[in-house]
Amino acid sequence: MHSKAAWEKQNKGNQSTAEEFILLGLSGQPQLELLLFMLVLISYIITLLGNFIIIAVSRLDPHLHTPMYFFLSNLSFLDICYTTSLGPQMLVNFLSTRKAISWGSCVAQLYISLGLGCTECFLLAVMAYDRYAAVCQPLRYATIMSRRLCLLMASSSWLSGMGTSLVQTVLTMQLPRCGQNHIDHLFCELPALLTLACTDTSFNEAELFSVGVIVLVVPVSLILISYGYIGAAVLRIRSAEGRRKAFSTCTSHLAVVSIFYGPGIYAYLQPPSKGQGKIVSLFYTMFTPMLNPLIYTLRNKEVHGALRRLLRRKPGLTGWG
Repeated sequence: MHSKAAWEKQNKGNQSTAEEFILLGLSGQPQLELLLFMLVLISYIITLLGNFIIIAVSRLDPHLHTPMYFFLSNLSFLDICYTTSLGPQMLVNFLSTRKAISWGSCVAQLYISLGLGCTECFLLAVMAYDRYAAVCQPLRYATIMSRRLCLLMASSSWLSGMGTSLVQTVLTMQLPRCGQNHIDHLFCELPALLTLACTDTSFNEAELFSVGVIVLVVPVSLILISYGYIGAAVLRIRSAEGRRKAFSTCTSHLAVVSIFYGPGIYAYLQPPSKGQGKIVSLFYTMFTPMLNPLIYTLRNKEVHGALRRLLRRKPGLTGWG
């Protein structure tokens, strides 16, 4: 009995004084880590450059002062923050033999990255509603998507995402770990942290699954419903050019939705005990934000035209009414 009490006291002490976590990453495959370092570095640079360009073009060109580009600018800013919350630390760990992160940094990384991820889920659903209003209610579009409503929907997405993350972070970080601080992941992600708990996590897993349904499945369902109406409306457009333009903007958004929600649903709608795909998490945290500006700009004639105008002159800064 005395030895058991001593063991519990020692582990309680370890738990209370643990000031860092060790991110195992891909420690057993150093060659792969070097390759991933190069890929993540390149994707991070492209993400920053591409999304900064979208924000600058949307802000500086009066022709793009519309709800669609307002939300797209929000998405670009979000992706810059999202990758920055994870990328630099990940790059350091890829080249480090001791992949440590302080407790405070891990909490901050979890809260910020999870909050931004949830915000993106809500924001993509809002962008689908904007496309629905543009295609299905073209005569009332300017009235429906007023500046006030756009600001309200964008701010609601941010507040809902960060609020959801706050609750999840508190519930996760207060779980006892009994001295366990080795995270079998590339960064501080919620499912990986749950596996460190030395207590029953059934409630946390059930609660996480419920939140995952609300944050992931519900927005996807709303997006699919919106695009069902959009598809029917597009097919009624007589002009081939009109159909092409409508499909062009909508397919870009659908492509972004597919590459973001798919890996996210895989990571968060399965029990943490089954293990998380590290490469899957890497894809939706680092590579998807890089693809977003490429998808939205490569086939977008409006952005191409705005870039050409910006190279010729300095436009005034105005907003839409």
